[in-house]
Amino acid sequence: MARILNFGSLNLDQVYRVDAFVQPGETKSSLSLETHCGGKGLNQSVAAARAGAEVWHAGQIGCDGDMLYEKLQENGVNLTLLERNSGVSGHAIIQVDNNGQNCILLFGGTNQALTEDYIDRAMEAFGNEGLVLVQNETNLVGTIIEKAHARGLQVAINAAPMDEKVFTYPLEMIDWLIVNEIEGAAIAKCELEVDILPKLKKLYPKMNVLLTLGKRGAICVRGDEQARSGIYPVKVVDTTAAGDTFLGYFLSEALDQKSLSDALALATAASSMCVQVMGAADSVPMRADVLAAIEEGNLGKLGEWGGWR
Repeated sequence: MARILNFGSLNLDQVYRVDAFVQPGETKSSLSLETHCGGKGLNQSVAAARAGAEVWHAGQIGCDGDMLYEKLQENGVNLTLLERNSGVSGHAIIQVDNNGQNCILLFGGTNQALTEDYIDRAMEAFGNEGLVLVQNETNLVGTIIEKAHARGLQVAINAAPMDEKVFTYPLEMIDWLIVNEIEGAAIAKCELEVDILPKLKKLYPKMNVLLTLGKRGAICVRGDEQARSGIYPVKVVDTTAAGDTFLGYFLSEALDQKSLSDALALATAASSMCVQVMGAADSVPMRADVLAAIEEGNLGKLGEWGGWR
């Protein structure tokens, strides 16, 4: 079983359904409003746990964070390390349009309250077997990477949301880089998609890379092993947690010694089910349901890889 220590963001998501995104200077009414638990960190912990991994979540919530705690708890995530402080929890304002696309405004809140002492205590409690997962939504990401690497833990980073801070992190210490084509091109310092993986391999020879291309599928490289996948032709309702679902399922499988092809297959099916449901963490499917959907053919025929040839 995969073991994951996720120093992950936790957000209260306010999801506004709109016919089209609000433009500068425009005021409009939303079609609906729902509040969900989210944040890349929380979504990825829920996804990895529902996929079957042993997940420890390290992070901070504020006095308004009961809903976040309960969501992780009900999904079997180990909350020994989750701490509460007097601040305000992270939150997000999310617009979702009629095509299921979203735009997101984040407030970091307690996600920016990690300390070196807390990081040390969390890693000591977790031990030196497994993988440390980070996203670019908390503070001290570089410190977490360095400390995890020094302990001999594997390290994975989902370099999103992408900004200049990513270039200050010790990426040479990363075992798994999970990025989309825009993030990958920025880190690889190239313009063409076809050059992303070769450039990353040259810059970071020991790094494994999972590159997602949205509607065109995904490709992964681990040493000399490579696999790619298309997507299922499902109706998209909300893409908010699709990438996090994909990541959580993929890492759970890949760290459990599954082939890249098998890991991609399960992650693709899980994310295809996720986009058919509104919300963030609540849209992540259970492993048994994903396996049943694949076996019964409920997702339709898997499309071909849509990247470069």
